[in-house]
Amino acid sequence: MEGSENQKLFSRVRMHAFNILPWSKRQTTNLYLDERIYTTGEQIGPKRQNIFADRSSILVFADDEPRANFSHACRYLLYDSQTGEPYKELQAQFPPFIKVRPQTLKAFHEPVQFIENPNLFKLPPIFRCPIIIPDGDRYAILFSGMSNKRHLNDLEFLYRTLIDIYSFDTDDIYVLHYDGTLNTQDGVQASWPGDNTAYRINVTGQGTRAAFEAAINDLKPKLKHEDLLLIHTNNHGGYDNTPGTANLCTYPDWEGYYANDFANKVGELPRFRNLIVMMEQCHAGGFNTPIVTKSTANATSVASAATEPNNSYVTADGNWDPFARDWIAAQAGHDAFGAGLSFNPDTDADGKIEAEEAYSYANAVRDPLDSPNFSESSEAGGDIAIGQEYIIWWWWCWILREILEPQYTKLPPTEYYMKLRKLQPELVKLTTSLDKSSIELRKEFTKKVEDAIAQVFAKQD
Repeated sequence: MEGSENQKLFSRVRMHAFNILPWSKRQTTNLYLDERIYTTGEQIGPKRQNIFADRSSILVFADDEPRANFSHACRYLLYDSQTGEPYKELQAQFPPFIKVRPQTLKAFHEPVQFIENPNLFKLPPIFRCPIIIPDGDRYAILFSGMSNKRHLNDLEFLYRTLIDIYSFDTDDIYVLHYDGTLNTQDGVQASWPGDNTAYRINVTGQGTRAAFEAAINDLKPKLKHEDLLLIHTNNHGGYDNTPGTANLCTYPDWEGYYANDFANKVGELPRFRNLIVMMEQCHAGGFNTPIVTKSTANATSVASAATEPNNSYVTADGNWDPFARDWIAAQAGHDAFGAGLSFNPDTDADGKIEAEEAYSYANAVRDPLDSPNFSESSEAGGDIAIGQEYIIWWWWCWILREILEPQYTKLPPTEYYMKLRKLQPELVKLTTSLDKSSIELRKEFTKKVEDAIAQVFAKQD
């Protein structure tokens, strides 16, 4: 069949797929027609689903939860390519393509759409004292396998936060994303929606299981007792409908990296100080207990966007995953657009954003569809901060606040942090000289305190 005959057949299929959609789902389900013919025996979607066309077929993809990350409930409606008659409806968990959505897959009923650049009110950002000297080395693994643009955007936000605010060394950040480039299932990305500048993230490898395990292997001889490791996972996750089967989708074919296997690999690391994990993918909560159990860190925390049986969700504009975005915003002190937060997440006012504080902020402002959860190995796990500052005097932050805050509030975040990085070496020199002075002061005041105590305790009541 050619031309108009094909269009008549497609029109019939569209009409049927829409008519069988219950009223309760007509405002929440997106329908897509693949305007090509699937041959008999052809695989539809990722091989892990084991779905094939029984005959020459036309496909309608029914996405019942468009704002959810995969895996989530969706359906493949199959029609005979000669008659247009429906012959099978199959339950699925992933879209009917492997990488980039094909041009032949076209929406014909799309009540849930992502709106670019929504008009949002923004508060001024919260000033946070810069980190001067990290205590121990800090490493990060940012992972996203079957990435959409929103997943890359989350990674970019976290990458900028680690570099600009917490002074991570770029060489100590492993970025494992999709095919190893800025490409995504939505195409190659050019401008980050946070400030419409070019992406700065340095992608170091593909979002594959092998690449993640290679990063862990690379860290084994590097991690020392006083070091910190941040692991962030994004993109999609799977679940086999049985407790303990949560998995992380990997490039290039949606293959699942199961929670126990993931945790076992992380458990191969040597002893080190702190492990902080934030996971955005659907069903991520299934990773919490295995990671905490297998971790070799003295303190461990895991924050996840969804409990094991549930999905995580995307923002209405399609640019972010809300839990990851808000967790990162808590760490940054401003949202992805450089605006202030709903409230100050530093609830104990110690100048640091601890793991539990970042989670609590993201949970407080969460999308109601998400089901965030948090696990820690001990109270120390919840106290982990990715900025391990070297505190010299309590008044150090007050000096910086008075001098730097006016610059912070008038400059765009990118420009402010660029200038702050240039200042960082001088601040380090100053703190070093303060440290030398503090040693002498400590000796002097130790003697005075000893004398005062001796006088009081030596007296007879």
